[in-house]
Amino acid sequence: MRPVSKNTVMTMEAYRSQAEVLVKSYLLADTLVPFTSVVGGILAYKLVYDLTQLVSMFYFRTYASLTKIQRTEWNNRGMSTVHAIFITATSLYFVFWSDLFSDRLAGPVTFRHSPLSTFYLGVSVGYFLSDLGMIFWLYPSLGGMEYVIHHSLSGIAVAYSMASGEGQLYTYMVLISEITTPEINMRWFLDTSGMKKSAAYLINGVVIFIAWLVARVLLFVYLFYHVYLHYHQVIEMHIFGYLLVFVVPAALALMNLMWFGKIIKGLLKTIAKKR
Repeated sequence: MRPVSKNTVMTMEAYRSQAEVLVKSYLLADTLVPFTSVVGGILAYKLVYDLTQLVSMFYFRTYASLTKIQRTEWNNRGMSTVHAIFITATSLYFVFWSDLFSDRLAGPVTFRHSPLSTFYLGVSVGYFLSDLGMIFWLYPSLGGMEYVIHHSLSGIAVAYSMASGEGQLYTYMVLISEITTPEINMRWFLDTSGMKKSAAYLINGVVIFIAWLVARVLLFVYLFYHVYLHYHQVIEMHIFGYLLVFVVPAALALMNLMWFGKIIKGLLKTIAKKR
């Protein structure tokens, strides 16, 4: 095996140092994080959309028999599933494991942020912009007004938190609710593939019920309780951020309860058919 020369090692170290400087001084620079992350998010989800289309054409027989709008929705749901997995993992880390929002640190929790937490929120903003664009372009094929309201509220709240650095803890708490998205999408995939009467469809319904109860009902109760305990810090936020902390979670919680009622009815109906 040919030994690596000293000059080659020095060149590799130089490239590595340049890459670190690029990440720290550009990608994670405070003034450029929002722009970089949003644009990067849009491009990343466009890539995921195209990869979903490519993989589905080769590995899923059902895909070829779908209509044009069904294929578009199939690809769109693949994109939303990837975003949901990414942002849920990120949110769980920042809310429950990171020291960024820990009570062990001094200072109001409502003003804490980091270049990394801001960057991840920007990626999520990129997704909401991409998905909203598709919803408007193909309205109402990919979702009705409830989807427009949900995505608009979420996008505005996440964008403000990203740009201002305020209330990022509560933004990440709300984003944990995206954990229900892969199950919802899987239900659509199973239905479209003609597996509505399968055991997998029933199991999926039970998983949706449990995930929705935990992430979109109980978690919001915890969020409001946390806001109550830290109200003296919340009131110090800018008036727009202050309103977002209350208005957006309250509106989403109301929509979640309405959808939860439909989930319960659907699950009971499915179980009754199985019996």
